[in-house]
Amino acid sequence: MRPADWFVLCAALAYVILYGLWRSRGAKNLNHYLLAGKTMPWYAMGLSIMATQASAVTFISTTGQSYVDGMRFVQFYFGLPLAMVILCFTAVPLFHKANVYTAYEYLERRFDSRTRALVSVIFLIQRGLALGITLYAPAVVLTVILGWPDWATTLIMGGIAVAFTTLGGAKAIGWSHIQQMIVMMLGLAAALACAVLLLPAHVSFADAVSLAGAAGRLNAVTTKFDWNDRYNLWSGLFGGMFLALAYFGTDQSQAQRYLSGSSIGQSRLSLLFNAVAKVPMQFFILFIGSMVFVFYIYQKPPLLFVQTELHRLSASAPQSEYRAVTQRYDGAFERRKAAADAIVAARHGGNGEQVARAVTQYGVAQKEFDAARSDGAALAEKSGSGKVNDANYIFLTFVTRYLPAGAVGLVLAVILGATMSSISSEMSSLASVSVVDIYKRHFRTSADEHHYVTVSRIVTVFWGAYAVGTAQYAKRLGSLVEAVNLLGSFFYGGMLGVFVLAFFFRRVGAKGAFWGVLCGEAAIFACWRFTGIAFLWYNVVGCVVVVLTGLAISMIETPGAAAQTDALSE
Repeated sequence: MRPADWFVLCAALAYVILYGLWRSRGAKNLNHYLLAGKTMPWYAMGLSIMATQASAVTFISTTGQSYVDGMRFVQFYFGLPLAMVILCFTAVPLFHKANVYTAYEYLERRFDSRTRALVSVIFLIQRGLALGITLYAPAVVLTVILGWPDWATTLIMGGIAVAFTTLGGAKAIGWSHIQQMIVMMLGLAAALACAVLLLPAHVSFADAVSLAGAAGRLNAVTTKFDWNDRYNLWSGLFGGMFLALAYFGTDQSQAQRYLSGSSIGQSRLSLLFNAVAKVPMQFFILFIGSMVFVFYIYQKPPLLFVQTELHRLSASAPQSEYRAVTQRYDGAFERRKAAADAIVAARHGGNGEQVARAVTQYGVAQKEFDAARSDGAALAEKSGSGKVNDANYIFLTFVTRYLPAGAVGLVLAVILGATMSSISSEMSSLASVSVVDIYKRHFRTSADEHHYVTVSRIVTVFWGAYAVGTAQYAKRLGSLVEAVNLLGSFFYGGMLGVFVLAFFFRRVGAKGAFWGVLCGEAAIFACWRFTGIAFLWYNVVGCVVVVLTGLAISMIETPGAAAQTDALSE
């Protein structure tokens, strides 16, 4: 980090944080502290929703995911626009008319307090665990840059986020997200420009796209149906739609964003904005990872991107085996580079047959290179390093080693600022549910506004400390973007199912809803334990089981119990 990088990083973060705190002044009651007084316009909510989801995991891990597996992860979001449209006509008007602080308040009015408490606890477990993963991502950044232990960097980032959230509340979070998204797009554009401009002079942008495609890194759409494939068109459209419905419709970290809207129309516009903008933004981020991949065709990447593991490997592995692996790796890199140049030369010569032959040779060279890299990871594991998954370090290595002064600070401001945005939103939502659905509902039912705001601040500090404590386990989870979505898929299907019952099946009563959630969660964990289906389908399975269980129980209930009516619908 050079002085220019530190200046840009600190200035960008200070701008985002201070602007948010300035806009949040005057938040004295619970409504202002948790829902920004329901004054947020659609564009602020829309950007806040995007910023909440776009954590440091998005930039660190998604770019690395594209580097190692191509762009097919973008299919994960194909169902999101459909989900946004559905939520505009279901959750948004129902929650607004109910005048609730949390989505789970609605469940008590529709069913009973037991169902509300069950789903609230499920949310607290799921989002609390995800918060640790979200916080660990910037710890990776600072560990790479500063060489500090990850526990120290986790503690620093957690402390800053807790202070910001505790002081500013929902209004500070919402307005700071606007500035964060501006910084985010500038940083992403700088990273892409640098990846392309740092290529050799004879490799044009079109050549870079061609090389990425030849290596299978532009595989944005996979039409083959496969239950066990995590990312294809069908799992993205259907499984992704169910996951997005659950995340944006039942997860308080997102529901709280559009509950802060000044009207139903403004909240709907915020979701429709995400329906239009989210997929292109994710495509753009993944494309950056593909261009970083092309950059490393010509600039030899390290055998392992985790430098501590690479140093340990060189020191502890048998030297004969280490030399053999590095020789295979160096040779595979040179052959892949030569094959890439052959493709570029053939493209410039306009010879289609030569391009086809060069692409075939390039494919062989890429497989040799991948095999040599896998041999290095296997040798590291054999030498006592444990399983090595360095996808989360690829983009950071590129940024810190090759970007010019100032650009490094800007990209790091994006990553660290995104973390501030996400974990602040998540801590605020955890505090909302803890106070409104648990503390205020079951422990202190009548107190003044000042008391509940004070408790909310204390609970925010608790969840920040919890995140710091659980973040250390994230290092064992491999790709962080996959880990956080897998974690959500364990719980979202059950949460979505109970809201489907609440919205659309008026004759299902409290007993059907409560046992439906439990059966849905049991079905999800059974799929995880005993089948190999991709995790996106867990959301479909869980939701369907909840609905079927609720309907079955309602059929055998007494007519009076089954016909319980929600006063909100009248």
